[in-house]
Amino acid sequence: MKTIFLSILAFVAVSTLFPRQANAQQSVNDSLISTLQAEADNNTTSIDLINRLKITGYIQAQWQMADTAGINSFSGGNFPKTVDNRFLIRRGRIKFTYDYSFSQFVLQLDATEKGVAIKDAYIAVMDPWANFVTLTAGVFDRPFGYEITYSSSSRETPERARSFQTLFPGERDLGAKITLQPKKGTRYDFIKLDAGFFAGNGINSETDNHKDFIGHLSFAKANKAQKFKYGGGISYYNGGVLQTTKKNYKMGTASDDANAFVLGDSTSINTFAKRTYYGADVQFSLQTGIGISTLRAEWLFGKQPGSSSSTSSPTGLQTTDIYNRTFGAYYIYLIQNIGMSKHQLVVKYDWYDPNIKVSGNEIQSKYKLSSADVFYSTLGLGWNYRFNPQVKFTAYYEIVKNETTGIAGANSTNNFTKDLKDNVLTLRVQYKF
Repeated sequence: MKTIFLSILAFVAVSTLFPRQANAQQSVNDSLISTLQAEADNNTTSIDLINRLKITGYIQAQWQMADTAGINSFSGGNFPKTVDNRFLIRRGRIKFTYDYSFSQFVLQLDATEKGVAIKDAYIAVMDPWANFVTLTAGVFDRPFGYEITYSSSSRETPERARSFQTLFPGERDLGAKITLQPKKGTRYDFIKLDAGFFAGNGINSETDNHKDFIGHLSFAKANKAQKFKYGGGISYYNGGVLQTTKKNYKMGTASDDANAFVLGDSTSINTFAKRTYYGADVQFSLQTGIGISTLRAEWLFGKQPGSSSSTSSPTGLQTTDIYNRTFGAYYIYLIQNIGMSKHQLVVKYDWYDPNIKVSGNEIQSKYKLSSADVFYSTLGLGWNYRFNPQVKFTAYYEIVKNETTGIAGANSTNNFTKDLKDNVLTLRVQYKF
């Protein structure tokens, strides 16, 4: 007891005789506590950032063999003039997604031997009340059909259909859209509507004041056991291509009554040639003892303004005369997983006619028709093997057929009086994380 009393007395004496030192010690303690609190707050912020930020990506390395050197191809791009086999990085993607309070930031880059490019850069904001309306603005997939928005890392074939590569090069565009979909768990949550306005020339800078409208109404359902899944949708595209010359060609008849491009009505510079697409898509998937069987199909048709030598949608200002064509296209997939194994077989038939008004030997240069009016069909046969959840191997062979025409080219890559030798074999390995 005596010892405790003397200790208390000594503490009071020191505090009384040396008040400055005591205050200084308290100040040091307060400063240390503030520093520790700041570090704790920073750590909390860092952990919160990590939890909200998601980084994903994939890389596709492949080798290809073509029937003929220098062919034009929709299997990863044209082959160089002297090349009939090649290595390439088809896609090298890294994607950053940050979610916070009914909003999302997305940035995706593509790095290949050709360079680095932006694939996605957009903001999405959802209404916090009914979770029914989402606004998306920036660079993102055009909401037309099924195959455009189906990720290349998940798709069972190396490339999208020829028609989609022609009409929607790069898949993405600059614009804004509204998505309407009931909250998950509600009665009509299987219905979705995407509708928006876009620049119309891909992710490049705008070249005119016109905005293209794209809409897709879709549904996706499954039975209670989740063994039978089905879905579908309809799409609409309404846009235009700026007329920079006074000549506008349309299909008509020549002096000998043959189908031909003829000069249309007189047009004014800075008017817009109509660009209208209609589409429908369906998907079915059934799980049985032999594995998951999937059937997908998509059909589209419409009017496409192009040039004399190309029907591809412009990615910049078109400075040549406009050639208006009516096109038709479809594709169909049959995908079969082999039981519960890691193997998968794929059959795909892709049909694209850029000008349904003419065919065969009607296609001649004297009627202002060209290789851009030639019909193509492609039969694809493939095998996929999932080595593990990250790695997938693919072997895919495309048998490409074109209609024979009256256009005799200078060499084996553009002589359309016979079927071109332009089949392609693709061997690919993909790593996804």
